[in-house]
Amino acid sequence: MDQIDRNIINRMQEDFPVCEFPFAVLAEQLNLQEEELLQRVQSLLDDGTLSRFGPLYNIEKLGGIYCLVAMQVPEHDLEQVIEKVNAYPEVAHNYERAHEFNIWFVLAAETELQLKQLLEDIEKQSAYPVYAMPKLDEYFVGLKFNA
Repeated sequence: MDQIDRNIINRMQEDFPVCEFPFAVLAEQLNLQEEELLQRVQSLLDDGTLSRFGPLYNIEKLGGIYCLVAMQVPEHDLEQVIEKVNAYPEVAHNYERAHEFNIWFVLAAETELQLKQLLEDIEKQSAYPVYAMPKLDEYFVGLKFNA
């Protein structure tokens, strides 16, 4: 990753342009051609430097709710439980961890009742308990590189 890539990552985290041609605007701000910017972002995604690129929505301001969920699943059932969890469109992202609680995911719902029902259904479908950890406070952590 060179300095141009670092600048791209830094800039994409700040006031990303919301307009008809956001990458053209961003490229101009970075003194790049739009095509070069697009190629660099794609390369950062392809090589795993960036795991994803997209907006983050505050579901609570949109009227919904979400929570972090953990599960403790034995190795022999791990793949089938991960498949079942990932089948729910309400699962925002799912991570396997080297920890006693080895599956962690974020569950988003429209209401408290729907969230409760989803948690119960995942527990029933997977045959393992789910541990819901609702958000108490929110913190934004940005990754910035020195220029």
